[in-house]
Amino acid sequence: METHRLDTQNMKKAIYDFPDHVVQAMEIGNTFTPKNLFNDIQNIVVAGMGGSAIGGDVCQALLLNELNVPLFVNRNYTLPNWVNENTLVICSSYSGNTEETLSAYEDAKTKGAHLCGISTGGTLTENLTTNNSDVIMTPGGLQPRAALAFSVVPMLYLLKSQGLIGDSIFDDISKTVELLNIQRDNYAEENTENSTYTLAKSIYTTLPIIYGSSATTSVAALRLKGQFCENADMLAYHNELPEMNHNEIVGWENNADLFKHMSVLWLTDSDDNDRVKLRQEITKRIINVKNKNQYNISVKGPSERIRLFHMIHFGDWVSYWCAILHGIDPSPVEPIMQLKANLSLT
Repeated sequence: METHRLDTQNMKKAIYDFPDHVVQAMEIGNTFTPKNLFNDIQNIVVAGMGGSAIGGDVCQALLLNELNVPLFVNRNYTLPNWVNENTLVICSSYSGNTEETLSAYEDAKTKGAHLCGISTGGTLTENLTTNNSDVIMTPGGLQPRAALAFSVVPMLYLLKSQGLIGDSIFDDISKTVELLNIQRDNYAEENTENSTYTLAKSIYTTLPIIYGSSATTSVAALRLKGQFCENADMLAYHNELPEMNHNEIVGWENNADLFKHMSVLWLTDSDDNDRVKLRQEITKRIINVKNKNQYNISVKGPSERIRLFHMIHFGDWVSYWCAILHGIDPSPVEPIMQLKANLSLT
């Protein structure tokens, strides 16, 4: 697989290697033995930001019908007041130096929560090690958003090690690898036989509005929004059904001259609730009066969990090709680096 001349840090390879990252992450997870076992966990908090936090969202979606305790993803400097000695706090920071996550770690300690983490190193790993807390170390060298497998899969093993989930998810993950190993060669081709490239070609000059379903594809919509922003330097927005039917649908009325610059991406799954499917079709018709720039995205896979991984991988490729069509390097995130540099001065 050849990388693109614009792609100086080989984001294409990082996306292509996602199934390989999953296998590597499973190997890491299989060697993990917890130092601490807790039998009183009543809730779970994933503390993280950006590409590290999305792993918590993905786990939440994958385990919706399996976890018997709530899982909450915390993107902030502090944790909710209800966090206590019955809370498992998983601190996820790819670099190990994310300031919000480090702050949340200290707050978790103050609140007496059970602590563990996932990182490549940095201050977070030092803190967890000093505290005798479990930490799963993952490989470095990637952009955090390209390390999704290393935030999702180790988190699943942390939850399994505490008896919070069983083994069924890992069967689905193995089947996901098999499926994506087949699909990725097509998705990596810059031609019209590749559905991710043709979709990117249709939308790259627009502002994508991405709609998923709260029970299935909303996390894929969130991920795709972030990938458009970071890989393609494009603003994008997302929402979910049925919630958008109770407010946002009315927004497709005024400022209609702007709609020609927008595209609507419907992320759908065969297991969507029947009423949600009906809402999707009706909403498409209503929006179509003002904006005909609408595209359906659905993917193959033998289970809802596998299709979720596939949908995320599909979207990653769409964002990559949008970057290439814009003539930009998909890896650098200069505004984020500028922000961090300015924050470090205060």
